Amino acid sequence: MTIRLDKNGYGKNAIHLSKIIRHPDRQEIRQITVDVALQGDFDEVHRTGDNRLVLPTDTMKNTVYALAKDRFSASIEEFGLVLAGHFLHHNPQVSVVEIGLAEDCWQRMQFDGVAHRHSFLNGGSEKHTAFIRQHREGAVLSAGIKDLLILKTTDSAFEGYIKDPYTTLKEAADRILSTSCDVSWVYTESPADPGALYGAIRGNLLRTFADHKSLSVQHTLYAMGEAVLGNFPLVKEITLKMPNKHHILFNMQPFGLENNNEIFIATDEPYGYITGTMSRD
Repeated sequence: MTIRLDKNGYGKNAIHLSKIIRHPDRQEIRQITVDVALQGDFDEVHRTGDNRLVLPTDTMKNTVYALAKDRFSASIEEFGLVLAGHFLHHNPQVSVVEIGLAEDCWQRMQFDGVAHRHSFLNGGSEKHTAFIRQHREGAVLSAGIKDLLILKTTDSAFEGYIKDPYTTLKEAADRILSTSCDVSWVYTESPADPGALYGAIRGNLLRTFADHKSLSVQHTLYAMGEAVLGNFPLVKEITLKMPNKHHILFNMQPFGLENNNEIFIATDEPYGYITGTMSRD
């Protein structure tokens, strides 16, 4: 019997890096997590334990910190491409490098309308993400947002759905729509300024969510993806995951009070989970 080693790989995950960038008039803080994965000619390390083609994962970790000193000053997309190119160039036994990055979204504190020079605020769990898959012929670059918590108090409805013997949900013509959204998109080619393009796409997603007259979470998900594909030609595909953070109207009739769409119970679980991937035809 012949055993064939199929797809395999290895790497270093959860490399936490913080970098202070000092300017004459202010300072910046960049805080990221990096995952590194390699694929290639690693049959012998599995079959016979021959480690001669194995780059230690501890070396991968050290490389991230070393290259960050001079090569990490712009977007995480650009730094990810630097890392992928380094590992591919210096390791001929490697055929594919995958780099995943997630950046915490620190914002500069402001006092009396003036941004503080070196103090920052992180108001939530939102992260800017990027993923690079680089091989000998080129690279595929993706970017995205994780845990984008957004909510609107009106312009959202859910009516006309299937009703069977187990349906208790009441139709709502005006409800809260809230989600912790994960979005990722794939570029046709590397943008000239990935950071600026990321900011523009994020703003477009938020504007569409805010202005859309939603008839369901699916309806708004599609509108958000459609807006990005329609406005940004460099984006060839976008995926949205939008769990529905339910807000249930509280029954105040036992207290002789009328609830005019004002008082809600916010629930974490169970929750609806809506996803969709969109691309141009």
